[in-house]
Amino acid sequence: MNKRIVVTGLGVVTSLGLEVEEYFENLIKGKSGISYLEVEDLDQDSPSKIGGQVKNFNAEEILDRKIARRTDRYTHFAIYASRKAIEDSGLNNYTGLDKERVGVIIGSGIGGGLQFYNNSVTFFKEGRRKVNPNFISMSIADTASAYVSIENGYRGPNYTAVSACASANHSIIVSIMHILNGDADVMITGGAEAALNGLCIAGFTQIDALSTRNDAPEKASRPFDKNRDGFVIAEGAGILVIETLEHALKRGAKIYAEIVGYGVSGDAYHHVAPCSDGSGATIAMRNAIKMAGIKPEDVQLINAHGTSTPLGDKAEVLAIKNVFGEYAYKLKVNSTKSMIGHTLGAAGGVEAVAVVKMLETGKIHPTINQEEPDPECDLDFVPNKSIEMDVEYALSNSFGFGGHNACIAFKKWRGK
Repeated sequence: MNKRIVVTGLGVVTSLGLEVEEYFENLIKGKSGISYLEVEDLDQDSPSKIGGQVKNFNAEEILDRKIARRTDRYTHFAIYASRKAIEDSGLNNYTGLDKERVGVIIGSGIGGGLQFYNNSVTFFKEGRRKVNPNFISMSIADTASAYVSIENGYRGPNYTAVSACASANHSIIVSIMHILNGDADVMITGGAEAALNGLCIAGFTQIDALSTRNDAPEKASRPFDKNRDGFVIAEGAGILVIETLEHALKRGAKIYAEIVGYGVSGDAYHHVAPCSDGSGATIAMRNAIKMAGIKPEDVQLINAHGTSTPLGDKAEVLAIKNVFGEYAYKLKVNSTKSMIGHTLGAAGGVEAVAVVKMLETGKIHPTINQEEPDPECDLDFVPNKSIEMDVEYALSNSFGFGGHNACIAFKKWRGK
């Protein structure tokens, strides 16, 4: 890359905490954030009744009440996590900040799905005059980026990227592109999602995508385990502040990690199912490694997409073997989703925060619920217990419905 790009701020909203340190400590402990869902419109006969729900977040207490009432829950999450990331980065205290050089790109796979559903019901039952005047802005996926920009006066590149469950990674990647192209010095980026409503859950259950292990929620998300039966739906947000190294050093910012490459690709295979041979994901990982200017053997950790679906996990393992060959068996491969579930369009954001913290601390969180090995998923998934390891390079994978693949390469920051 023609400019060095570093991570200087982190913010999260997850079922394991609303603060980065709490979230990461719970990941290291191997704690599950999966529980029975408290969703009013969830069908009583729904095959899946569990999820990674954020249960201690009251938007009207945390945000301006008018904004809270005019926006969807996914935007609430994005605003909160962005505030935390910006505060963490020190941008809000930097008097020399050129706000025309700061952009916001926050991804969401679904956007305001609950508002779309609620207003649709209202329209059919009560007519157009009862539809919320803010319905459109509450529903569309770019509203989160807009509100973060408005709240902070950031006038750089501002939009969203939508690529299903790869949305956050793609948002981070296009943010990197804007910095490399000279459009911005700083970007606020990541993803936010709040799709825990009856309609979205019904949609996923209709395609048998969700785990039905309702009797033991904390054991339902089990990526790469032989007895996995689908992903566990979740909500949340993960936001990063990224900027040029030059800009970060100029303002004396704390630096968490460096971003050294990315890779994107399409499966060109199926609108929902992953390419069975992992070839699309292979291209993305290879391109990220190539852009970083390193060899596959330099990578020590892969934070996998690892959703806990029978087909998806197997395809990702094949992709890793395609890229790394025999060295794949020496890699550490973990799945954050084993503890927080699948946050859909926010996944790349909350997982990037985990990767950055793993690089910073030298602590690698486990993949929990590794009880019975799958012969077709035979890599080192850091089973059940965290380990300590000084990692130099790590990859973060996100793959979305439609065959959208996005991989980001991170490097440990060693002060130079």
